[in-house]
Order: sequence, then C-alpha cells, then structure tokens
Amino acid sequence: MNRALGGLDLALCLAFSLALPAGQVLFKLGAEQTRRIDGGLVAKVVLNLPLMGAFAWYGLTSLLWVYILTRAPLSVVYPFSILGAGLTPVLAMLLFRETLSLQGWLGYGVMLAGFVLVTRSTA
Repeated sequence: MNRALGGLDLALCLAFSLALPAGQVLFKLGAEQTRRIDGGLVAKVVLNLPLMGAFAWYGLTSLLWVYILTRAPLSVVYPFSILGAGLTPVLAMLLFRETLSLQGWLGYGVMLAGFVLVTRSTA
C-alpha cells in the first residue's frame, strides 16, 4: 500500500485532527455543566447537552476515522492524532483561561516536532 497521502486523504486527516480538540472542548463544557445539574449520574449525563454533544461528536469522528482507515495505512494516518493533542491546550487557554507552564509548552513542542518527523518519514 502506498504510504504517501493524496490530497483528499490529507484533508480528511486534518479534519480528524481538528475534530479531536473540538470534542475535548465539548467534554470540558459538559464537565462544567455537571455542577449545575441536580440528581445522580444518569441525570448529570442525560440532561447535559454539551456532554451528549461530545458523545455524538466523537461518534461522528469515529466514523470519519474508520473511513480514513479504509483509504490509508494506520501507521501513516495515526500521527495526525498528535496534531489534535497539540491544539487542545491552545483551545483550553483561549476558551477556559487555563494556563500552561513553559515545560508544558516544550512538551507539546516535542510532540509536534515528533509529528513532523513521523509524517516526513512516511512520505
């Protein structure tokens, strides 16, 4: 199987990379919403629109992932999940006013450098 990604496959992988942090934002919103919902665990899940949205979003993202895997090797496309992990703290800072230490930034920088190394090795 060809290890290089075509234009459509690259676009699909980038969409997947963006979908992951979007889902994490929904999970965070859902976690914050649980404090405002009275009742037990079932009520805190079923009545929690951001959390239900996160579950639905990840379901759709999973379908996208399966489609990507029908088109390209796992070893080539999986590194794109690193991009999503690298975008998540940026969104956390922008949307939730979270902070990240210098060591955290360096760690994410190493992850993204690893992404570049891995994706270039599969070209």
